[in-house]
Formats: sequence, structure tokens, C-alpha cells
Amino acid sequence: MKKRMVGLLLAAMVLTVAAGCGKKEEPEPEVEVEEVTPTPTPEATPTPEPEPETPEGMARSYLTGEWIDKELAGKRPLAVMIGNTSDALPQYGISSADVIYEVPVEGSYTRLMAIFQDYAGLEKIGSVRSCRHYFIYFAREFDAIYTHYGHAVYAEPVLDREDVHNLSGMDSSIESIMFYRDANRKAPHNAFISDEGIQAGIEKKGYRTELSENYSGHYQFAEDDAPVNLTGEDALVVSPGYFVNKPWFVYNSEDGLYYRYEFKDKQIDGANENQLAVKNILIQYCNWSKMDENGYLDIETTSGGEGIYITNGKMERVTWNKDNEDSPARYYDEAGNEITLNQGKTWVCVVRNNYKDRFGVYATQEELSQARATEE
Repeated sequence: MKKRMVGLLLAAMVLTVAAGCGKKEEPEPEVEVEEVTPTPTPEATPTPEPEPETPEGMARSYLTGEWIDKELAGKRPLAVMIGNTSDALPQYGISSADVIYEVPVEGSYTRLMAIFQDYAGLEKIGSVRSCRHYFIYFAREFDAIYTHYGHAVYAEPVLDREDVHNLSGMDSSIESIMFYRDANRKAPHNAFISDEGIQAGIEKKGYRTELSENYSGHYQFAEDDAPVNLTGEDALVVSPGYFVNKPWFVYNSEDGLYYRYEFKDKQIDGANENQLAVKNILIQYCNWSKMDENGYLDIETTSGGEGIYITNGKMERVTWNKDNEDSPARYYDEAGNEITLNQGKTWVCVVRNNYKDRFGVYATQEELSQARATEE
């Protein structure tokens, strides 16, 4: 009986295993995985740099890039022809000019054109000298009223243009109200003008006193907190290369200005005994030719060409061009970008293009003296 029970149990186990082996496994259901597209992280919007705040009632000067009275900034500047021979020294009122052009005239001399934004209160500016036609085009780059005493014959067609606003000492309608003579000077270095006379002359001629609506400025200036620091050659003592007055500039690292010398001495303003000093120097090489046997020159103001920009003790080579005779000259670095000037006064040395090799920079004034002694 016992053996029979064991046999039945074994038979039951075999049947159970056989049934289990014969059963099909149900496939596991596929789980559908939803593809999730990752949400892109939004790029941070750059915060725009705040525009420089304009001080109340102020505007940038087109001549220096500095903040000045808004009303004054909108007025036309005055360009004055000033003698620059040894007999004409010292000049008066010239330290108040914002831009000074030094340009060759006949006999290898240079003449200055001082451009003033503000001449209020000046009692003596000069001596005022005669016009050369190319100076008129330089003055028009700034929409300036052009002031002179007489002119070379080649200037007449330009001065006769209706859009050339000039104040001449040879004009009988304004000579007596605008110009006066200094008895302590010999002619032709004894003609001067004053703030009062300038205002009377402009009023008499009926010239507009506001800048043209189309005028957009001459130079591109650095922002207040971003001065220009060139990476070129050192330029501590600068000699433009003119023959007669042999001028030079000396850099003062304490105030960042270039101080002017000529005729072997400091160039000063006789009105206040201040030595002339500027922030920027531009050397502008121009094509030129002689117009007659008297040596009158034609300086080509639209020729374009090479140049040099000097500021903060350094220099860089530039090029320049002009669209036409009345438009401003533009200066470009080696990469073709328009250069930015430091805020402050600028001295523009217009030099004949065949005298490029006369330009020099030196570490000290002693080095310059030695170089000139070798030349002589």
C-alpha cells in the first residue's frame, strides 16, 4: 500500500512538470517610450551698455570732443590767419584756439590758422595775416567763418563764392569796426582783432552764426573713460620737419600734453605768457606745386596720402582722404578704420609730401639738437 502511494505521487509530479514545459510564455508587453525633446536653455540677452549721460545743458565740442555749453557747441567757429615769422612773435590769443593748422606758404615759411570755438573776452588775436586759397578749404572742413587781412590773387575766385563767409581787413565795410593796429608792431604784423570787433564784423556781413544743419563734425573722439593709447613707436620729442621756424613738440607725461617750440624757443601766447600745448598732433602729407615765379604754392587739400597721428607719447602711421574740397579730411589706421582722437586740442601740421624724410621723433631734446647739428 505504501509503495502504491509513492508511485502515484511520482506520476502526479511528472504530469505537472510536463504540463509546465508545454505551456507558451506570454511575451512581455512592449512599453512605448515617449521621446522627450529637451527644452533649450535660453541664451542670456546681453545687457546693453548704458549710453554716456549728457550733463545738463552741455554738448560735445566738435573741435575737442570735450563737454562744453550746449549753445556754444552749436555756434560756428572762427578761423583766423595768424603770422608765424620771427617778426610776428609773440602771437596773441592763440592759446585759446581749439585747433591749429600749420601750413607751408612761399619761401619755406609756415602760416598758422587758429580755429576758435569760444573767443569771448579775447581783446587781442593776431597778428592777422593774409589768405592763401588752400586755407579756405581747411576752414570749410569745420564750417568756420574765415578771417584774414588781404589775400593772394589765387584766393579771389574762392573768396568770391557766396557760400564762403569771410571777414577781411581789406573790406572797407568792416575794416574800421573789426580790425585795429598795434602801434608797437611794424606792418604787416600789426593788425589784430578782438571779441567785440569779431561780433561787429559778423553782424555787419549778416553771416549765420549757427552751424549748418548738415554739419556732423570733423574728428571722432574718445569717450570720457576710454582714452586712446597707441602701441606704436615712442614719440616724446616730435619734429615735423619745417625749414625756417624748425618747430618741435615735447611731451609732458604729467599732463599728457605736447608743448610747442619754434625759432629755438618756447612758443607762447603774448596775452597770458602761456606756452602753447595740445593733446593731439596730426601730420598730413599733401601733394603740392608752385603756381608762379613768386613761389606761391598750391597745396592740394584733396590729394589724400600718408600721415602720422601722435598722442600720449606714442605715434602711428595713418592715411587720409577727402571726398571734396569742402568736406572734412578723414584719417585711417593701417587696418582701414577711422582713427579716434583723444579729447583736447589738436595741432595739424600740413607738410609737403616730398619732405616726409624730415620728420623725426627723439627721446630727448638733446637728441634732436644733435640731429639738427649733423644736418647743418
